Amino acid sequence: LDFAAQMLDGFKAEMSALVRQTHPDCSIFYNAGHVGPATRTSVDSYSHLELESLPSSGHWGYLHFPYSIRFARGLGLACIGMTGKFHTEWGDFHSFKNPQALEFECFQMLAHGVGCSIGDQLHPDGALCPHVYERIGRVYEQVAAKEPWCRGARPVTEIAVFTPEEWSGEQLPAAAQGAVRMLQETALQFDIIDSHSDLGTYKLLILPDRIPVDDRLARKLNACFAAGGKALITFESGLDPSGRAFALSEFGVERAADQVCDESGNPVRGRYFEQHDYIDYILPHAPVAGDLAETEYALYTVGLRVEPTAQSTVWAETILPYFYRSWQRFCSHRQTPSCGKSAGAAIVATERSVYFSHPIFEIYQRWAPRWCKSLVVNAIDRLLGERLVRHTGPSTLLITLTDQPGRRNVHLLHYIPERRCEKIDIIQDIIPLYDIELSVAVDRPVRRVTSVPRGSALTFRQETGRAEFVLPLLRGHQIIEIQFEE
Repeated sequence: LDFAAQMLDGFKAEMSALVRQTHPDCSIFYNAGHVGPATRTSVDSYSHLELESLPSSGHWGYLHFPYSIRFARGLGLACIGMTGKFHTEWGDFHSFKNPQALEFECFQMLAHGVGCSIGDQLHPDGALCPHVYERIGRVYEQVAAKEPWCRGARPVTEIAVFTPEEWSGEQLPAAAQGAVRMLQETALQFDIIDSHSDLGTYKLLILPDRIPVDDRLARKLNACFAAGGKALITFESGLDPSGRAFALSEFGVERAADQVCDESGNPVRGRYFEQHDYIDYILPHAPVAGDLAETEYALYTVGLRVEPTAQSTVWAETILPYFYRSWQRFCSHRQTPSCGKSAGAAIVATERSVYFSHPIFEIYQRWAPRWCKSLVVNAIDRLLGERLVRHTGPSTLLITLTDQPGRRNVHLLHYIPERRCEKIDIIQDIIPLYDIELSVAVDRPVRRVTSVPRGSALTFRQETGRAEFVLPLLRGHQIIEIQFEE
């Protein structure tokens, strides 16, 4: 695999050099259905990056684009997103994507600060279908009206999420998907990064579930801590490449000697059993419990057994079941209930970090327990302090921020993918939202707040570094321009 990657990188370098000898300004992109950490080694061969991602395909889905673009836009090249006109994917002739889905997929690209593209496939008779281009045209009319607030716009973020893809090679790791879901649902502003990314601009780093920390990454993390940065670490993240010890004392935990094993002696942490044969429960305490009752909550898997260090505080405990299910022991249809006995720390906090001993993001991707999101978001709020955005809308509301000279743009998207069929998610209806209260961090005096492109002024107030206002109606996608004083 390493040899194949070297050969591909070599081919790209040679071919791009040849093209540029003849046409220095020619655009170059090497076709791929994914852009990720593996692209970094050949990025100089590209003029720009195109993120092919048809959400209506079972291959990509609606998480692939927001995950991959949040990484790709950090590679230093202009980016463009690509969806398709098809109901499913390439080659689905005589099919039409629902116009609401086509809107969302294009407007989401604008909301992430990149261009948009809609793919088609030519019929063998060589004629374009006019009905397809009528549908595309109606979307692009709206894109054209919004372009002034999108050209040259720079995403504004507060959190960096490491992707396990760099180490596993898996293009859409479960931990990364869970993190994207969770953070999008809470309007937190974030990038996806790898160990080569610049960490200096972020207030908070998240290492989801399976991020090993070698000496080079440990030095970068130490530099962030020294500069006042903070980190949220989960499960096996933070362990050194051997997996035997944590790489940094700042994480506030040590790996326990005894780990849970099955009857064959194999570790069970992080493994999923259909009937939840091996399971942990979590008992949260203040301050991470928030509005959760201080009782046991199922985590559907076994975590890493850890011990807190002297400088850390235990915020939650791992609670055992009466027994692990096997052919010898049985209880009901699924897991055995809690016996109330603690197996040690589940959430540990220090001045600079919060550590979760379970693969909390993989758990969220698989089952989406609300209590898991609540615990993570409560921990993030303790680490992060004031967020860039707060709002009163539902968790289906997606919000991103971009900056242009003299203004900050707030993109709001409310389109809900539904699993209406066996194979793919569908967007068919636009459900309006009313009277959404928003609070956005700003660092300069605000002149006006406007709903664009129509130009409707919104009443606002500014205090303690935030602009606060109410959007009376959101139907699909809306950009709010916060214009600063000159």
